[in-house]
Amino acid sequence: MVAVGFPGPHLELGTAGAEMLERLRSAVHGRGGEAIRQLALITVLYLGYRVGRMITADDTARAFGNAHALLDVEDRLGILAETTVQAPFLRWDLLAIPANFYYATAHFTVAVAVIVWLWVFRPRHYRMTRNLMVGLTGTGLLLHVLLPLAPPRMLPERGFVDLAALHGQSVYGPRDSEGMSNQFAAMPSLHVGWALLLGVAVVAATRTRWRWLALAHPTLTTVIVIGTGNHYWLDAIIAVLLLAATAVVHRMIVPAAATLWDASETAAQPRSPSRVPLP
Repeated sequence: MVAVGFPGPHLELGTAGAEMLERLRSAVHGRGGEAIRQLALITVLYLGYRVGRMITADDTARAFGNAHALLDVEDRLGILAETTVQAPFLRWDLLAIPANFYYATAHFTVAVAVIVWLWVFRPRHYRMTRNLMVGLTGTGLLLHVLLPLAPPRMLPERGFVDLAALHGQSVYGPRDSEGMSNQFAAMPSLHVGWALLLGVAVVAATRTRWRWLALAHPTLTTVIVIGTGNHYWLDAIIAVLLLAATAVVHRMIVPAAATLWDASETAAQPRSPSRVPLP
């Protein structure tokens, strides 16, 4: 009697895993030096940003004055009140607790995941995304310095609630505590700006019909930063406008250098095997 074996799910999973490892190996082969340079660049920029945010961390009077003035502007413009968006989060813990967790974790985890994926598998899209993120963050830092702004959660007299503090999930200390967090850096909302940039980057870098789901991240982020009392509508609007302006300026001043950079680095990278296409 001859035993005949049939491939099972474990064999298919093993094959898929091997193909994924081959994709990864082919994509990063010979790029160790580039990885170190990019990591050093991002680390320096991040530390510079964190230090820069502290310039106006103690400008309490201006921050609260600007907050009340901004709410008055939104009232005159007829913008939907942030308290209306926050109301369902106050009513249902099932919304509030996940929203606080998303606010505290998604900003950096999603950014790191997308940036690493772009660097590994879509280097041209990575460079564009990195440049726009640097430009957006730099202009955002400038606004943080010029326009210190207390977030809505610090204005209980205007009907706002610090949703994270209410549920013991706050990532911030007391307002007068020392640390590397400037709680008066509400304008613009880099949560929204980064989320929109990353969502658009995923859409641009992929071809699957499911790619449009990436835009759920900036949509959800916008609702959550408003609902948790961390940002105003104008914080989000200004972030989107800054991102658009950064993209326009980038296109005006970078194209020639970027084209040469892309061509030289692409030529230097090994080709992936045709049987293992990039995702």
